[in-house]
Amino acid sequence: MAEPSRGLVLLARLGYVARGLVYVLLGLLAFSATGTETVRDGQAGALAWFQDLPGGSLILFAAAFGLLGYAIFRLSTSLLDTEHHGSDSKGIAVRAAHLCSAVLHLGLSWSALQFALGAHQQPGDTTHDMVAKALDTNMGGIALGLAGLCLIGAAAFQGWDAVKLGFMKRVSSQAPSWTCWIGRAGYAARAVVFVLMGWSLLRSAWFERTAEAHSLGQAILDLRSMSTLNAVIATGLVLFGLFSLVVARYRIIPEIHAGPPLRRMAGKLA
Repeated sequence: MAEPSRGLVLLARLGYVARGLVYVLLGLLAFSATGTETVRDGQAGALAWFQDLPGGSLILFAAAFGLLGYAIFRLSTSLLDTEHHGSDSKGIAVRAAHLCSAVLHLGLSWSALQFALGAHQQPGDTTHDMVAKALDTNMGGIALGLAGLCLIGAAAFQGWDAVKLGFMKRVSSQAPSWTCWIGRAGYAARAVVFVLMGWSLLRSAWFERTAEAHSLGQAILDLRSMSTLNAVIATGLVLFGLFSLVVARYRIIPEIHAGPPLRRMAGKLA
């Protein structure tokens, strides 16, 4: 039997730590009247915030390393099905979501690396840029509409997980008893934000206007006009970050073997 990739497991755990720090920071900034630009740029903006901290470059290098490992981990769960979600409609939906997560975290890893190397430019409004490019194509509106529906579907999955504690299935029983409660609050908060993002994409597709599209950070900023709801969601995002930090230690991460799984995937692609 091939030696399992324990290094990848370590990288995935570091990725959970990086994800946790980003969400804690976004949640805390959502409480504040300052830091609007950082929040608007979402996760990439939170990474940029570390630049000016003492030792910020080291933090960003570690974040880039961890987020890359997390992306590879999500590629393994989507393409190799290392978590055994299966090939039925539900399994394919979960694995497709994991693939999207892998792409997102690859992008975040690249952003963290650029900031660590001294790039001081702001992340920019990439959401509007991407929507504008999509609307310039023949099928762009349809693609945006589907993306919006996917985000709303992802919100529904996360909301269901918050109710049924589905996210605890792959968390060790040795985790603290309160892990499920902070996870429940965190998943519920993310579900609300994902609904706002998905709805904004549907509006962009319908009205063909890039200004309608909202990134994660912009969806958070939209809640500032509703102070009570904003406080609840901001708290939930902080708790989701804390949950990520806890599961960095207690998440059950399947070890990837270099032999049979890769051969099986190659056989499927052949």
